[in-house]
Amino acid sequence: MKKILTLHLGIILLLGFISCSSQSRSDLHDLIPVLTIPDGTTVEYVISDLFYSDSYEGIEFAVNKNLSATYSDGKLMVKPNEGFSGASFLKFSLDGEDYAIAVNVVKVPRFKFSYKPEKEYNAITLFGQFNSWNRENMPMIDDDGDGVYEIKIPLDPGEYQYRFYLDGEEILDPSNSDSVSNGMGGYNSVFRVLESKVPPPYLHLISYRGDTDFLKINFSLETPSDSEFKAGGLIGNFKLPNNYFTINDKKIELKIPRDEMRGEKFIRVGVDQNGATTNFQTLLFIDGKPASNDNTFQWYDGVIYSLMIDRFSDGDASLNKPIVHDSLFEKANYNGGDLQGIIDKLNDGYFENLGINILWISPVYDNPNEAFREYPAPHRWYSGYHGYWPIHHEKVDEHFGTIEKLKELVNTAHEKNIKVLLDFVSNHVHEQHVFYREHPEWFGKLELPDGRLNLRMWDEHRLTTWFEPYLPSYDLINSSEAMEELTENALWWLNESGADGFRHDAVKHVPNEFWRELTRKIKERIETKKGVRVYQIGETFGDYDLVSSYVNHGQLSAQFNFNLYNTAQAVFIDPDISFKDLKNELIKTSNVYGILHVMGNIMDSHDKNRYMAYTDGDLKLEQWSAVEEGWNDPPQVDDPKSYDKAKIYLAYMNTIPGLPVIYHGSEFGMTGASDPDNRRMMRFDDDLNDYENKMLQDVSRMIKIRNEHTALRYGDLYFLKADRRTFAYIRSDLNERILVAINKSEESVEMRINLPREYGVLSLTDLITGERVNVLKGLTDIQLNGISYRYFRCE
Repeated sequence: MKKILTLHLGIILLLGFISCSSQSRSDLHDLIPVLTIPDGTTVEYVISDLFYSDSYEGIEFAVNKNLSATYSDGKLMVKPNEGFSGASFLKFSLDGEDYAIAVNVVKVPRFKFSYKPEKEYNAITLFGQFNSWNRENMPMIDDDGDGVYEIKIPLDPGEYQYRFYLDGEEILDPSNSDSVSNGMGGYNSVFRVLESKVPPPYLHLISYRGDTDFLKINFSLETPSDSEFKAGGLIGNFKLPNNYFTINDKKIELKIPRDEMRGEKFIRVGVDQNGATTNFQTLLFIDGKPASNDNTFQWYDGVIYSLMIDRFSDGDASLNKPIVHDSLFEKANYNGGDLQGIIDKLNDGYFENLGINILWISPVYDNPNEAFREYPAPHRWYSGYHGYWPIHHEKVDEHFGTIEKLKELVNTAHEKNIKVLLDFVSNHVHEQHVFYREHPEWFGKLELPDGRLNLRMWDEHRLTTWFEPYLPSYDLINSSEAMEELTENALWWLNESGADGFRHDAVKHVPNEFWRELTRKIKERIETKKGVRVYQIGETFGDYDLVSSYVNHGQLSAQFNFNLYNTAQAVFIDPDISFKDLKNELIKTSNVYGILHVMGNIMDSHDKNRYMAYTDGDLKLEQWSAVEEGWNDPPQVDDPKSYDKAKIYLAYMNTIPGLPVIYHGSEFGMTGASDPDNRRMMRFDDDLNDYENKMLQDVSRMIKIRNEHTALRYGDLYFLKADRRTFAYIRSDLNERILVAINKSEESVEMRINLPREYGVLSLTDLITGERVNVLKGLTDIQLNGISYRYFRCE
């Protein structure tokens, strides 16, 4: 898909097999996403990113009165007609079947940035949080020759830090006095975009019922306008006929023949009013009934547990052979964790008791048996304990076990209904790797033509930069042999180990072409042959455009949602930041990925400072790097309230759309600064103090509540309250409604909640205490202790 500056082009990715109806319509392998396109913008899509087919030959797109669509050489160009906004259905035919794509054309406000230089520059650009601090892709132009350089960019509501870039010099915006510390000794200018005073229309899910012939689903439109509107939708990739909809005032009924609902069906419904489109309600049915806990596992049901093998559990002491080096310290060396240790914890029921159903384990590759010195000062020595320095593509590191032990781990997990994700490294190898020794032409050069070293140039040479002088980076764009070898190696690991998917390292440093080739092979040789879905989640630090450019049916299932994490972390930790910021970020996430998505939601990771280090005051919020603190003054938890602060974050994380990701130790409040301090050895049982044991119990309970209530995995998201202290939202599917209320302040509060009257809620039942709270005409008051959360089922 073509990247358009800061425009968050929604690729609402849904995972699931599409089954055929009794009418013998043959649906596609993938559910084509809803495409969100800014008005006045032409967008290019790679067709395989939209859906998989063994052949796209003969595909034809029908004429659409609202859109211009042209297809050529595997690429679809879509341009909204001038003046059009709202929803439209782009129809196409393939292999004798007629399908449709829902397209949502949105009006996006543009904001102007300007700068009048005092001298002449070769290039003046704008850069900031809205483009991942890219210093090149937002050039400012003086079109009228008045000496003022300008650029207009579209921005969603929120707060954005930025600077101007003048021939290598970074400056603040002299016309804007609003600035904040950048955490590195300097300041950034701040631009704020306020929410519209007119709320967008919202489509509520009300109820469903069925008889022997039809299934009826009822919706209600919340809108300040009395203008006419139209409803439309899809069943799978087929457009729902207009006569399936009945509209009465602001009530909508969808009536579907029951014989069209056999097998697994996704129903998507949206409303267009005055060129503004509502949320698309997305409903999964299994044989005519809403998805429930009785159905087989879907990836939407996932709760991921992330662990570093060497730092988790020592199950085989005979493997404990740390690297001997006089400058290699313990926290940068092997600590004894192994595959047997994970198996032991599987058999002990640790993961089941926590509610985990997906394990992501760090790389198992064989790593060098030597220490290597980090290039940046102070040049400390490290081992490959983490697994990210592979020296062989088909061997398991002897510190961890063997390939047979890996198979045992996967089989043991499967016996307990737990999926396993392997960590796959496709960006680089260690210099001792057989690939680098035998095929140096597969890799980029460390020395650039201008004499500089191509080290850690994350943006300037994103696809070839080396992380360290001893970690050669592939040049996959210019080496088809390397791409073929690596994609085949990925399939080898899946087939050999029996694992269920991948976590992919350093995704943005690997070209999209690689991910397309890998995913094509997975769909062709595993998914369509074995009838399973392979889940792939990636790691990319960048803006929404960059991150989402890899999330589609032709590449990755998901990525870790660092953009949402960054906002959530600030909101929960800083008492002066309003939950409105988090609400806006959740809306932005939904606009890009849809409500029903499988992005990874995090609190901690092996690349981030631990959340507890912030809540306990050991690190400042703007402090993104704390390496020296980790080595010289490692954080420790001193304030018992810090555990409560972490719990309310996890209470939120386990009840929003996407998959919660628990990094080992987060379940009981492990602290830590930057790598390697954030990778401390895992602790269990008697090694936990009373506060940690209490947090472990509470986190286990909240995960189990998520697992028990389908609305928290498949439901929509409707905000009830968002202010400086409190946050409340409700998630609804066709089985239930769950209300989540959070108070981050240290004082008790009484939260006044106004529920939509259409829901017909008469009372709330606390899912933890069983307390019942009455609701009168949609109004109720909820009591919340300081730094606390509550979950309610709406009755």
